Amino acid sequence: MDNVWQNAQRQLANVAKELELSDDMLAYLSEPEAVHIYTVPVPMDDGTTKVLTGIRAQHSLARGPAKGGLRFHPSVSVDEVKALSMWMTWKCAVVDIPYGGGKGGLVVDYKALSPHEQERATRAFARRLLPHIGPDFDIPAPDVCTGAREMAWIYHEYSNYVGHPEPAVITGKPIELGGSQGRADATGRGVALVVQRYFEMHDETLERKRVVVQGFGNVGQWAARVLSKMGAIIVGVSDSRGGIYASEGINVEAAIEYKESEGKLIGFTGEEIPNDELLELECDILVPAALEGAISKDNAKRIKAGVIAEGANGPTTPDADAILEKKGVVVLPDILANAGGVTVSYFEWVQNRQRMYWNLHDVHQRLRDMMRDATDDVGKVATEQELSWRRAAYMLAVKRVADAIKMTHPDLDGHG
Repeated sequence: MDNVWQNAQRQLANVAKELELSDDMLAYLSEPEAVHIYTVPVPMDDGTTKVLTGIRAQHSLARGPAKGGLRFHPSVSVDEVKALSMWMTWKCAVVDIPYGGGKGGLVVDYKALSPHEQERATRAFARRLLPHIGPDFDIPAPDVCTGAREMAWIYHEYSNYVGHPEPAVITGKPIELGGSQGRADATGRGVALVVQRYFEMHDETLERKRVVVQGFGNVGQWAARVLSKMGAIIVGVSDSRGGIYASEGINVEAAIEYKESEGKLIGFTGEEIPNDELLELECDILVPAALEGAISKDNAKRIKAGVIAEGANGPTTPDADAILEKKGVVVLPDILANAGGVTVSYFEWVQNRQRMYWNLHDVHQRLRDMMRDATDDVGKVATEQELSWRRAAYMLAVKRVADAIKMTHPDLDGHG
């Protein structure tokens, strides 16, 4: 697989040329402002202690506190975390919320730990993070293998650290601890809203559009749910073990229930299909919602979808992007399409700071407005400058961040 950090840097470098950024500005944006690497000793149930590695990258604080999730997975690496933190910077800028990008991870097979070991690992990592996070500096959130439970533990550790309750230090918390309504479905709902707005901009609806969703975790499930309610037909879904295809359409709610009860999709009603073949199915809309690098130069030529809406972070490599663009495939990029999660995280943070909470209708309406506005902004740049949607999103985001940096670092402008 291509190096994910090099891919992120290549994407930035390509846009920097078009924006005519100075070499100094490009150099400044090409590395995180900080990368923290921690040893995290965790007591195991058998009395031994396992020493894990934790990472937190803060790519940019130019437009506000760093914002980004914590993933607990064996594949976590410094390069992955740095890339994801950079993408978070662009994502926050695309939807124009006052954050920079951050990301973190714990290198661990989290699912193999017992519930008590999971709590000890999370709290131990939180204690290492404490000096480097805070509601005005860096606000973590859930990601791969983490959720409201883990955020509650981190919130508790931070509150003990500062000596008072501080819910704004982290988002994705349980409702009972200051979490926002609508946070669980935000990323998948945001994907659907961007897709819907894209088709509206082309005088089409989602009625009877055929959709394939690769990755059936939280994001993929909610994207499928909402797209189905908008009139689309979900014809293919997959998880890490394999996929299901049904030309007449899949009952999304039944598939979710099956996945939750069985832990897999294989065995559900429909034709079993390998993950690589699922990506190449005939469809109108493909939603890659698993890990990065799923669409590469090796399979891009065989992609048959007309529109790709990136539910995952970095699911399409730069080489694949070039192939898809030549084929005329429209890619609604991750920094736009999956920004619903960070948008509602921002809502949660605002509510925590004000100690005033919104109902679900308000959250959904605000999310709809912001995702549609961001889609319109990117679409305008794409149309006026005849760019791909990814290039347009990057142009918009990088310019917003660079303009903010110039306000405090005019020496990086190259014109001083």
